[in-house]
Amino acid sequence: MLKNMAKVLLVGSGMTGAATAALLRQHLPENSSILIWDKARGAGGRMTTTRCPEDPSITADLGAQYFTLLQEYRVRRQSVYDELLSQGVFTPLRGNIEGPSDFNQPGSQHFVTPQGSNSLVKYFLQKSSAAVRYQHQVSEVNFDSGGPVSVTTHDDITDSFDIVILTIPVPQVLQLKGSLQEWIGSNPEMKKKLQNVSYSSRYAVGLFYPPKTEFEYPWCAKYISDNPCLRYIALDQDKRGVNNPNQGKSIVVHTSVPFGLAHLEVDLNSVRDEILGHVRNILPQLPKPISIKPQRWRYSQVHQVYDGEPGCVVVSTNPLVILAGDGFSQSTFDGCLDSAEAVLSAVKTHFKGGLDSGL
Repeated sequence: MLKNMAKVLLVGSGMTGAATAALLRQHLPENSSILIWDKARGAGGRMTTTRCPEDPSITADLGAQYFTLLQEYRVRRQSVYDELLSQGVFTPLRGNIEGPSDFNQPGSQHFVTPQGSNSLVKYFLQKSSAAVRYQHQVSEVNFDSGGPVSVTTHDDITDSFDIVILTIPVPQVLQLKGSLQEWIGSNPEMKKKLQNVSYSSRYAVGLFYPPKTEFEYPWCAKYISDNPCLRYIALDQDKRGVNNPNQGKSIVVHTSVPFGLAHLEVDLNSVRDEILGHVRNILPQLPKPISIKPQRWRYSQVHQVYDGEPGCVVVSTNPLVILAGDGFSQSTFDGCLDSAEAVLSAVKTHFKGGLDSGL
């Protein structure tokens, strides 16, 4: 347990932000406050579960699709996965996945979230008891040595904190205004490593269908390697192990990274129509959906991680300002947990004396 209370702000309510908040709650004094600001209207980040506009009971995971416990993490993380299984957040993936994937490694186990991928983030947010403020897009971060950190949103909401942890994509960190950029600039090596972090880009499309729609395919998800546009297709409810004939269904499509990069600035509806054309070529018997929802992922997965994969980077120790997220680890569930654990270690080391040796 840390000795001193703290007012903490985490920017970003994705997986790293939620896991970090939950870890900090276990180690900060009870009278400490943990706040989370996010520019979106809901939690999840790239673990987003969207609803059909015509029928909100039909959902689709447009971001993370399933979660893999690799052999290398089995000892370190088995207890976490066991907890999520016992709470019903995870269930083993039982459907058939076709096609080549980097996640199909010997000894690996796959899990799905029956309630959608953002339920995993929400579980950790609930454990953290953090106060989450949505539609709070941070624009400026200012601080001087020894003082508090002042954070301002695009709507001119400003507050001060003892600890600020930025879990947003690194390019977005580098776009923030204020003295944060001066502190990063005062360390040319850190600045260069941050500038070298890069992300892949892709599109996702959710196709929604009414109840009693049947899909006659021998797989719940399929990786595609011979199409100029598509990389992945999933029967979302089948993939999640949800079998309710009275509930509608959804199909999720992800494009390849080269397609995403080539069409990154193209009109979203034009890209949607092009993607759907490729879907019809691959699945010609697919019925007409009742609704279609495209998603542009400018920062899909980390392509080039921060040098050394440290989990987080401390910009300032007094006040404590930390950069975290998958840009400093990996774009996986365990990578986000790695980053959260690195943040906790940094807070223990640098915040006002760190651990209370008497506890």
